[in-house]
Amino acid sequence: MDRAADWLDRVNRITGATVRWIALVMVILQFGVVLLRYVFGISDIALNESVLYLHATLFMLGAGYTLLVDGHVRVDIFYAKARRGTRAGIDVFGHLVLLIPAMLALLYWSWPSVRNAWAIREGPISVGGIPAVYLLKTLIPAFCVLLIVQSVACLLRELARLRAGRE
Repeated sequence: MDRAADWLDRVNRITGATVRWIALVMVILQFGVVLLRYVFGISDIALNESVLYLHATLFMLGAGYTLLVDGHVRVDIFYAKARRGTRAGIDVFGHLVLLIPAMLALLYWSWPSVRNAWAIREGPISVGGIPAVYLLKTLIPAFCVLLIVQSVACLLRELARLRAGRE
């Protein structure tokens, strides 16, 4: 089970290693937007939207990596004080009952919108913006798939932990 989980982890490690550079590009681009606007009086809608696209890409594609490194916000009332086996049980419940079903539902309900956006090559959000909203909408199923992949990897590890605790 650990080898399968490691293989699944690799998907989000590679994605995280790639996507983290978007943060740097986004900061530099936003600095350029501010500089152009307030120093030179130049404003460009497509340039402004590119920051939005990068921000969406960073967070949507980085969510699986964040789960991998346990960086998501957790409401922790009993979890920290619980025994290791209890924590593993809570995590198994969370993945099986909450995370995976929610991502499958989001994937199911968002797919028609994504499919339609690709069919018409949905245009810009604003006049003069980036004519690629279909790419932005594609981040939704990618987000779901990356979180499901990482959730399955975490689930395999927690099940192995529970099984090891019983032996």
